[in-house]
Amino acid sequence: MRAVLCGYYGKGNSGDEALLATLLQMLPKSVTPIVLSDKPEETKQQYGVEVCDRNNSLAILSTFKDANAFLFGGGSLIQDSTSALSPVYYAGLMGIAQQMGLTTIAWSQGIGPLQRPFTRWMARQIFSGCSEVSVRDGGSAQQLKDWNVDCLLAPDPVWALDAIPYEPLELPGPRIAVSLRPYPSLTPERLARIGDALVRLQESSGASILLLPFHPALDRAIAQQLKAQLTGPCQIIEIEDPRYLKGIFQQVDMTISMRLHGLIMAAAEGNRCYALSYDPKVNRLMDETDIPGWDLETLPESSEEIAQAWQVQFEQGKALSKQQIQSLRDRALMHRELLHQSLL
Repeated sequence: MRAVLCGYYGKGNSGDEALLATLLQMLPKSVTPIVLSDKPEETKQQYGVEVCDRNNSLAILSTFKDANAFLFGGGSLIQDSTSALSPVYYAGLMGIAQQMGLTTIAWSQGIGPLQRPFTRWMARQIFSGCSEVSVRDGGSAQQLKDWNVDCLLAPDPVWALDAIPYEPLELPGPRIAVSLRPYPSLTPERLARIGDALVRLQESSGASILLLPFHPALDRAIAQQLKAQLTGPCQIIEIEDPRYLKGIFQQVDMTISMRLHGLIMAAAEGNRCYALSYDPKVNRLMDETDIPGWDLETLPESSEEIAQAWQVQFEQGKALSKQQIQSLRDRALMHRELLHQSLL
């Protein structure tokens, strides 16, 4: 069995790389994966897998001809809020795979937002044509139900990613990790307010601040701006391998994150968490796990109020219990069972 793996792979986004690492971890041993990647040589070196350039149409068609299955996922690939072309690319590949008779599986999808009628129609067509579909949140499951598409609902598979312990940090404890990303709702004024709140939080808590750019090409500049603003112990760390990135949270006490997988990795490793939401997928995680936070659009006007809320979470907030974490991990493994049932 040869399976083509398609996602936002090789783009330098740790969340998507974590999904790829988890998918590879969950695949049956008898399946040979071929990963469509933006940087195929880097992907090949990091994961030891066969690769194909996701930008080379002829190479992709040749890869499809030698494959038995097409695995689409995971994450928010079918959405048109950041790009109208992205869903066309992914839906086009899925449609070609279906026409060529490959077993097509949409794995751990987060569907939407879909704001354009054409992308909604296109999404309905490709999901209706899949052999199996799994989703990671109730909103996506409801969307598929509205389209009369059966699916498996289970927590994001990164809950079950096997972490590798990171080398001991030089930053003194306690430690607070921060992961922000550029987005229109993170205006310069809001970013400055967050930075000022972090200064206040560090002064009141005595914690070191660990800045983790999940997509360094995009997030690094924000991390550097925050580091320049902070006065206490602070460090920026960029980690390529998502298994080590998850492992670093074993040395962190609390995490403040815009990034969905920053929150998932941190919560899975026992951190107290605080979310800054820019996207419905973050709100869904907050609702499903009771992680506190704000939408960036409703961020308090006072940096003192922000810092006080973070201080309360740092001192009195509760991480997920071991039982809750184990339950999320066990249920996330349902994505693995779907793969084994479909590919063996």
